Amino acid sequence: MASDEERDVSMKEEASPNGGHVDVHMIPQAPKIPKTLAEKENTRRLIVVLENACLETYKVSKLKEAKYQLLNCDDHQGLLKKLGKDITDARPDITHQCLLTLLDSPLNKAGLLQVYIHTAKNVLIEVNPHVRIPRTFKRFSGLMVQLLHKLSIRSVNGSEKLLRVIKNPVTDYLPTNCHKIAFSFDAPTIRLSDYLPTIPADKSICVSIGAMAHGEDNFADSYVDEKIGVSQYPLSASVACGKVCCALEDLWGVL
Repeated sequence: MASDEERDVSMKEEASPNGGHVDVHMIPQAPKIPKTLAEKENTRRLIVVLENACLETYKVSKLKEAKYQLLNCDDHQGLLKKLGKDITDARPDITHQCLLTLLDSPLNKAGLLQVYIHTAKNVLIEVNPHVRIPRTFKRFSGLMVQLLHKLSIRSVNGSEKLLRVIKNPVTDYLPTNCHKIAFSFDAPTIRLSDYLPTIPADKSICVSIGAMAHGEDNFADSYVDEKIGVSQYPLSASVACGKVCCALEDLWGVL
């Protein structure tokens, strides 16, 4: 496989599907993401932790050929009542929406974003910035069932893990020099464009966001430095993810 240097000095034109040529510099390249411990410590980036994510599988039938499914409030209302669970808690679609917002962002495409998912069942998942999350919820559900049972999802060629279950706690994977905050509707409201520049330029930023429909915002009290509000209105988790990505794209010059 060609190295980064070899790719940089390769031919500057490639044949396009219509028979012409295109400048390879116009072709989007996968960003380099920090992999070694030193790179993770020294590369400033945004780390988002989706807390209290509802990702729970259940075998919905006693039949031998029955398969596990991702519990959700639309398809499993009867089962959730039988299990004594609050139907409104079964919202894996919130995590799906957040991942689409985060991974589609220019910040992620620039290699400046890392996402972790911490489920309500205390399962910690690392999301590779290169992963392409399915656009439909049905396909996303199937992927999550596979992940939670096999503990990892590999790329087609098997060279890297795109999703993997890792050991708790999430703080073991955060840079030492990292400013940790949690979004909370009950915290003092600030303007991100005013607040983010006050964080020292040598620090990465970790933001914990609740990926649940309702509940107290105490999901990250054990490890965050402070809690802030980012709007006078209640926001969906996906919108909160979008706000912090956009604010940092402006601050860090990502277009």
